[in-house]
Amino acid sequence: MWDAMGDHTRRAILELLAVRPCPVGELAEQLPVSRPAVSQHLKVLKETGLVSDETVGTRRVYRLNPAGVQALRDQLDMFWNRALANYETAVRDDAEARNNSEMEEK
Repeated sequence: MWDAMGDHTRRAILELLAVRPCPVGELAEQLPVSRPAVSQHLKVLKETGLVSDETVGTRRVYRLNPAGVQALRDQLDMFWNRALANYETAVRDDAEARNNSEMEEK
């Protein structure tokens, strides 16, 4: 998922799909790339589970896949929680080192 998110066009597609589901043609109208390029980006996003599609009449409509977006969010939460825990440990260790240093000076 993170590799897919590394491309600015794919991020733009996700931003558009966050507003509302769209067919390829409507996405291509709003992006500075061709319709075939949008289709290729959608294929990657679909393979990663971030986007799903359904046939509506003669068009294929793409939308964000809630399960894929949740998985991405879960990973971000994990990274954030680890960073906070490491920060808390560093602050605690620094405070203990200062306290020990102060006690040695006395």
